[in-house]
Formats: sequence, C-alpha cells, structure tokens
Amino acid sequence: MKDYDDFDQVIKGSYKGLLPRLLKYLIPYKKQLIIAFLIMLTSLVASLAPNYLQGTILRIASGTNTTEYKYTFVFIFIAVFLVMTLFVGMISYFQAIMMQKVGQNIVLTLREETFEHIQGLSDSQLNKVPIGTLVTRVTNNTEDLSEMYSYVFVDLIYNSLYLVVVLIVLFVLSWQITIYIFFVLVLTLVLTIFFKNQSREAYRNTKSKVSKLNAILSENLSGMKITQIFNQQQKKIDEFNLKNKELNESYLKEILIYGFYRPLIYLLSVISYVVVFYIGIKLVRNQQMDAYAIFVYYQFLRSFFGPVEWLADQVNVLQGSFASSEKIFDILDTLPEVIDGEDSIELETFSGHIEFKNVWFSYIPNEWVLKDVSFEVKTNETVAFVGATGSGKTTILSLIARNYEVQKGEILLDGINIKNIKRSSLRKHIGQMLQDVFLFNETIKNNITLHDDSISDEEVVQACEYVGANDFIEALPDAYNHIVLERGNNFSSGQRQLLSFARTIVYKPSLMILDEATANIDSETEELIQKSLHKMMSVNTMLVVAHRLSTIQHSDRIIVMSKGEIIEVGSHQELLKRKGYYYNLYELQYESEHQNMKTKLKGVNV
Repeated sequence: MKDYDDFDQVIKGSYKGLLPRLLKYLIPYKKQLIIAFLIMLTSLVASLAPNYLQGTILRIASGTNTTEYKYTFVFIFIAVFLVMTLFVGMISYFQAIMMQKVGQNIVLTLREETFEHIQGLSDSQLNKVPIGTLVTRVTNNTEDLSEMYSYVFVDLIYNSLYLVVVLIVLFVLSWQITIYIFFVLVLTLVLTIFFKNQSREAYRNTKSKVSKLNAILSENLSGMKITQIFNQQQKKIDEFNLKNKELNESYLKEILIYGFYRPLIYLLSVISYVVVFYIGIKLVRNQQMDAYAIFVYYQFLRSFFGPVEWLADQVNVLQGSFASSEKIFDILDTLPEVIDGEDSIELETFSGHIEFKNVWFSYIPNEWVLKDVSFEVKTNETVAFVGATGSGKTTILSLIARNYEVQKGEILLDGINIKNIKRSSLRKHIGQMLQDVFLFNETIKNNITLHDDSISDEEVVQACEYVGANDFIEALPDAYNHIVLERGNNFSSGQRQLLSFARTIVYKPSLMILDEATANIDSETEELIQKSLHKMMSVNTMLVVAHRLSTIQHSDRIIVMSKGEIIEVGSHQELLKRKGYYYNLYELQYESEHQNMKTKLKGVNV
C-alpha cells in the first residue's frame, strides 16, 4: 500500500487490467447472468420490432385495402404492441430486481474482503494511510461499484448488441444511405471513446480529492480538542475549505467534459437525420425506395443513437466505478508485511520464556532501530526496559507481539522461532496494556470481552475486581451494560486504563506487556494497577516499558537501552551500584521529583 503522499495520486494507464478482475466477481452469479441475457435478447427483439411494424401500418393505412381491414390491422398492431410492451416491462422489472441483488451481494463481498484484508496489515502499513482514506475505501468506493454490477454491465452488453443489430438492419434497408452516414456513426463512436479517456483522468482526480477531504475531516474531528485549545479553528477551517474547493473544481471539470459531449452527440444525430432525408428523397424520386421504407430507416437510425446516448450517460458511472475499483484493489494487492508461513504451528501452551538472539530491526532500510540485541527472559520473570526516546524499547515489545518481522537474528518463544508460530495463536498468550487506551462505543462488558462468548459474566466481574475497576462500574446506572461513548470520553483516563487492564487479564495471558501503561493516570489509579501487577509477577512473565523509574524498581531485571543497543543489565540495586547510565538517569529523575515536591510543599505553606 502506498504512502499517503502517493496513495491517492492519479494512476496513469488504462483500465484493461481492471475489467477482467471486476468480471470475476460475477462468476458466482452465472445463473442470474444467463437469465438476464435471455431477457436481454427478448427485450432487443421487442424493442426493434415496432420500428418495422410502424412502416407496415403506414403502408397499409394509405393503401387500397378496405377501411375495415385497415382498422382491424391497426387494432391488432396496437394489441400486439401493448402486450409486448407489458411483457417486456415485466421481465425487465424482474431483471432489474435480480441484478440489483447481484450488485449488492458483490458490494457486500468486496466490503468484507477489503475490511478483512485491512485487519491483516501491519501497524507500519496502516500508519501510511489516514483513517478517513481507509473508511472511504471500505464504504464509498465499494458502493460506487454497485450501479456498475447492478445494471451497467448488462446494459453495456445489451446496447452493444443493439448497435450491431441496428447497423445491420440499416445496411439491409438501404446500403446507399448507410454508406453516407457510416462516417457520422464511426465519428460518433470515436468521440465517445475520446471523451471516455478524457473523463477517466477527471474521475480519478475526483476520487482522490474526495478521499483526501474525508481524511482531513476525520483527522480534524478526532483532534478537535487540540484545535480548540490552541485556538487554531480558523486555520483548520481554511485548510478544509481549500480541499473542498479543490474537490469542487474537480467536479466542475467532470461536468464540463460531460456537458460538451452530450450536445456534440446530439448534433451528429441531427446531421444523420438530414442526410437520411436528403438521400432518401433522391432514392424515392428514382423509385429505388418508397416513403414508407424511408420512415422505417429513420426510425431505426433514431434507435441507433439511443444506445449511444446511453453510453454518454453511463460513461460517468463506468469511470467512477473503475476509479473506485483501482483504490480498492490497491488495498487488496498490498501484501501484509507479517504473514504466517505454510508450516506455521499453533502455540498450544506458552510458559513465557523469551530469547532474543542477535536481533536487528529497522523501519527504514539500513536505519537500524535495534542493533545485534540479545537477551533472555525466563518464565515468570519481570523485565523492564529503560532508555531515551527512540532507543528501541517499544520496538522490542512490538516484535514479541509480532507486529513486525525481524530483518536479522531470531526471537525464540519456548525455543520456537516466532516466525514459525501463527500470529493468532501467539497473541492468545499475550496481554498488552498501552499508553493510549482505545475503547469502543459499546457496553463496558463488550469492551472487556470483545464479544468473545467463551468469557462468562463472572469472569468479567472477577477481572474488574482484580484490577480495582468493579467499584466505579457498579456505581454506574447500568453497571456492566453501561454504554461507553466514542473513545471512552465519558470516563477519566484512569478509569479507561483500568478497563483496558481488565480487558487484558480476562484472557489470562502467559505474557503481560506494559508499554507506558501508567504514564497518563493519577497516582491512585497507578497504585491500583501496581498492586494488581505485583500479584501477577509470580504467575506471569512480564515485560515493562516505563519512563517513571519508580514503577519498575521491583522488576527482576532492568535492561537499559541506548540507540538500539543494550548497554546495561541488572536489578535496580545492581544498576545503582554500578553508577552508570541507569544511575545517572535515576538521580536526574529523583532530583526532579524531589524539586517538584519541595515546590508543592512551599505552595501549601504559603
């Protein structure tokens, strides 16, 4: 998947590769397509027959037959015409309903495929594209294909056949006239192709603008609080208005192309009619055709321009659908960076033993974040990682959760290379608490169980009691059925973290990963979490990243990182005795905290 800067750029080239791929989605609906094709042929005959019969009626009506015969013939014609019209209308309605279902089912399939594929992409791949852009892919772009599958494909075949049949009939009726207007007809088709190509780029550009506008809108709604705090509303309004104006200009360009095309086609049709009557009058004078034949020819010629005008109308739908399909397939063609191998195994049990062997890792080629990192974590051991920002602490945790793959070296879990373990199996044994808590707009219970039916209500309550969240939950009007607002905005940061903690331990993980989990919470909530963690230290392997050194003093070992390398390893007391990097970091933090305490006490005394 492309970086955001490239993701929505207009893709040069044709749609030749897209069409076969789009048609594959119709394969499961062969039966419906065959029925639609048979209805199409019936409708084609029924649509063209009146053109010929009208000429026959005129010939009989002006002939020497008796009045009674004329009335009878006209009555029969009208009856047949009405029956055919009613029949075609009924079967066309049936076809429309059937193909609408096909179109919606294909859109359903595409949405499911796209969403499922996104679930398998890595953090680095998802971070390249704004959320609003991905939302557009799954919703708007898939919906754009609905019309194409519902009727455009079928009508495209129908109108193509219609054009061929009408052209043959025109040659049969009068090859002399057809030769003259043939150049006009060819010019009409050439212009249709030309304008299709012109509108293609306009449509691609419009889809790009829509996606970017959605991305900006999503980002600004999510960050509205920051915008208001820093009084940047007008700047954001200007930014949105600029993108909105660019989208409007792109739409206007589409309208300009389409608006020029339709009148031009109409002009060519008028020229054709003039040619028909001009040549036709000459043929009548020379007794090579009669007036009734000219009338029939004119009716069929009008039928020719009907499908051409349809193409003019539907070229917008086709261009929009093709442009949207490009965006969808761009996601589907993005191979996940982390994939399970064919020989990957299920990790039935995990003791929590971890070993890094000469691990190298980089997000950007040759810019190493981890350099030849080796360490071992024993079962039920608590190990903390300390270091400056960018030293590689969080990267280590991400590699253990297999959010990324190592470039060199190996990671062993219970002696098994992590690359040989299925990701879904691995993550069943890992519980993660992150600094940024995400809660869904659902009940508290569903936020903890994540709709896992194997987790009972009793287990949910036990988990919340374990982390100290049960008291505030029970105080709510609906307790565990209380609805969490989007992103948990109806709870404090401490309460959100407690819910996240309960969600983690309810799955009874063998390995607990905490990445700055207590960084943004109050002291009381931190104390609750620390007490729960101390209980777990004897029964779980635990990996902790924290800037607050007071939270990791009781760890069995502390690994000190700097610029992607391990520079110190030991317990809290051992590292202080060495008076190295950790000692200096501790002294600096202790002095800062001591100074803050003096300032607070001074304020109280005043």
